[in-house]
Amino acid sequence: MTTSTSRVAPTTLDAEGHASDPWPPWVVRLWVVAAVFAAVALTRSYAVGIPLRDPHGAILLSRLGISLGLFVVLSLVDAALRVCRRGWTARRTLDVLRTRWNRERLVLVASALLAYHLVYFCYHNLKSSDVLRAPRDAMLLGWDRWLFLGHSPAVLLHDLLGQHVAAYVLMVVYESFSWLATVSFVAAITLTTRVRDGYVFIASAVWVWILGVGSYYLIPSLGPFHSAPQDFAGLPHTMIQDTQARYVAQRAHLLAHPAASDSFAQISAFASLHVAVTTVLLLMARYYGLRRTARAMTVFLGGTLLATVYLGWHFAVDDLAGLVLAFVAVGLGRLTIYPRGRTGPVEGPLRRGREAAAVR
Repeated sequence: MTTSTSRVAPTTLDAEGHASDPWPPWVVRLWVVAAVFAAVALTRSYAVGIPLRDPHGAILLSRLGISLGLFVVLSLVDAALRVCRRGWTARRTLDVLRTRWNRERLVLVASALLAYHLVYFCYHNLKSSDVLRAPRDAMLLGWDRWLFLGHSPAVLLHDLLGQHVAAYVLMVVYESFSWLATVSFVAAITLTTRVRDGYVFIASAVWVWILGVGSYYLIPSLGPFHSAPQDFAGLPHTMIQDTQARYVAQRAHLLAHPAASDSFAQISAFASLHVAVTTVLLLMARYYGLRRTARAMTVFLGGTLLATVYLGWHFAVDDLAGLVLAFVAVGLGRLTIYPRGRTGPVEGPLRRGREAAAVR
């Protein structure tokens, strides 16, 4: 439905024509999940005697700023595309922005982004304190060798793909993950016609971080680059090795000086959240009916599966666990927002059957 650009009614209607509440139940459910997870993080922080940290603002403050910037850019692009068929003008673009981004919709989007970043912040702090537990890499290494009949899957990939050009290509794939994930969740909540459908992506992302850190505590590990360094000795030196060395040094510093304000670790292998989050992106593209995006994400997922093992970040079983986590996270995400199931077609990013302004 559309709303007047001159004023927004205090009570809007959702896509089915029902009156909407100021704080819909699906928003409350998302925040309950985030609040419980935050309580878990605080409890763990108290238990180990290490306060929750945001080193140099890199985990919470800077990422909130990046999300805000992306939201502004994507909103402007979205508005311009919505009017381009009638001939673009700045006046028409501003009219669409006023209509689409009324106070209610802005509050809903801000709420989703804040909930996501709260969970992401707690995830990183829980991940950091997980290094206080003894790693079990030998077990994971044994599982990999058993699955591949006594061989290292990384060595098999090195023999198959070579250890030069493939190393640089897969490095690009692996390193591009962070920006792809960051842009995707902001795009989902910004570009969807119906905000509630955007919340499905946010809830799924929230669940994948929660389940992911749970898997870290289930089987603490550092990764094959640390437990079997000889398997990766033939790879060219790139930023990957520098990052791996930095993560190991962070872990050693936290273990030696847990009370230091700059003690913060970022290393865990099981399960692979590179794989899990990428799979969530693929499943969400399918959920929104974005066929071309889904095909592209399928290719990217294949590259990510190769990169994580080839570069030594993850065991093959980490990747398998990541795939499972993604399907569970999306199922829980959809259940959180649509506990009774979704009615009607999903109008995802760039699928504008109507120029809706405040559809929830």
